[in-house]
Amino acid sequence: MPEALHFTGNAEADRLIAAEPLALLIGFVLDQQVTVPTAFLGPLKLQQRLGGLNAGEIARTDPDRLLEVFREKPAIHRFPGNMAKRVQELCAVVDEDYRGDASRVWGDATDTADLKQRLEALPGFGEMKVKALASVLARRYGNAMAEPLVPDHAMLGDVDSPEALAEYQAAKRAYKAQLRAAAG
Repeated sequence: MPEALHFTGNAEADRLIAAEPLALLIGFVLDQQVTVPTAFLGPLKLQQRLGGLNAGEIARTDPDRLLEVFREKPAIHRFPGNMAKRVQELCAVVDEDYRGDASRVWGDATDTADLKQRLEALPGFGEMKVKALASVLARRYGNAMAEPLVPDHAMLGDVDSPEALAEYQAAKRAYKAQLRAAAG
């Protein structure tokens, strides 16, 4: 297990997402229409505001209270309502299907197909997030079952330093521009 995942530029947040599987999953849920550092700082803000990260407790938190937590300045996400709902849905799945232990999502997978199915079943996880999380699991955690799910272009799992994060973000922008050019 890595000591830190260099996704935020904040040492405490980077250690949290590396050590706490639920924090990592929450970061991925939040990784939508915000920068990678903003998304992965979210779990630390949530932990600080709630006093901990517990899937069952978050799943059972009053939705209005969770929305207040997401809106508190600085906001956890630019779309606090939608993201509070998604995080709560994710936590409910982790609580109900994995007995509150987010590491079981990948740790209990029997093979690559099972891992892919488990990741795709998580609220807020589409094809790109499945590939991105698989890249982190394969390249930062050594999960061999995840490796076949990783595409051959730069992915978040390639980030192993603050400098690599900057390179990844530049490569991601270039890749998206290439896709837009091919589509247009």
